Amino acid sequence: MRFKDPWILLLLILWVPMILVYLRRERRFRPAIRFSSLVAVKTAPPSLFIRARHLLPFLRLLGFGLLVVALARPQRGHSDEEVSTEGVDIMMVLDISESMRALDFQPDNRLAVAKKTMRDFLRKRSSDRIGLVVFGARSFTKCPLTLDYNVLDRFIDDIAFTDFSYQTAIGTALATAANRLKESPAKSRVIVLLTDGANNAGDIPPLTAAKAAAELGLKVHTIGVGKEGRVPMPVTVRNPFTGETKRQVQMMDSDLDEKTLQEIAQMTGGTFFRAQSAEKLAEIYRQIDTMEKTEIKTTIYTSFEEKFYPWLWAGFLLLTAELLLQHTRFRRIP
Repeated sequence: MRFKDPWILLLLILWVPMILVYLRRERRFRPAIRFSSLVAVKTAPPSLFIRARHLLPFLRLLGFGLLVVALARPQRGHSDEEVSTEGVDIMMVLDISESMRALDFQPDNRLAVAKKTMRDFLRKRSSDRIGLVVFGARSFTKCPLTLDYNVLDRFIDDIAFTDFSYQTAIGTALATAANRLKESPAKSRVIVLLTDGANNAGDIPPLTAAKAAAELGLKVHTIGVGKEGRVPMPVTVRNPFTGETKRQVQMMDSDLDEKTLQEIAQMTGGTFFRAQSAEKLAEIYRQIDTMEKTEIKTTIYTSFEEKFYPWLWAGFLLLTAELLLQHTRFRRIP
């Protein structure tokens, strides 16, 4: 609520002289009637109308105040917001090669931890189109760019090792993601590549794919996961005599190609991150969430509706009532 002409409320100062005039009149101009004896008058209780004689100035003051408020034009505002966003298009690229079974992020393997972290990252985004590419010996688009985060969340949850998880085609995966983003009209286009190995498959070298991404104006953040040195890896062992198979954990060397991931990020204007624990990986995705923010523009439109009519009618009715009572029930003689 606001007043269009709030300065008119200064007229309420006139209440002061109106009250003073009434008090002066009550003191100096009391009507009198001559009686031979005042005994009956003194013993008679004052009537209700005598007690209510001050009602008239009260109605006059209140009616005048309501008219002043009406003249100040009270208005009620209605605000409408127009929100426009310039979203970020993000392709998440996830390594599902066999090395992602390593248990250095215990109690879960690397893939399980990566999936959980990506889903947490997804819940923090809004107004961005996000897609998913998975890769091993070859790559494919698990989910194209979408705003339906529930569907994408289910796709991430369904990720598992496949029959082409025996090798790592980083270059091919990067090219697949770049191909999904090249026609995107978004102001910011980002690839988040997560892997724990070195490129050993595919027809496209990683740096060649990175150069193509840079020419398309794509930014690539690379994340190398896994601890350095030897890490626990579950393997299937077959008994040569009985043919029985069983799973056991063996220590194997981690083969992360950190140098190539650094070069990919540098060529495309992105950032290289190294995650050697589940906590560090979660922190990295929080950093990326902060770095790649959606630009939101909000324009507020406010319209005002006149609300002086109720005040005007109320003031008019009170002054009319005061006038009628003054000339009828509360009429003074003489």
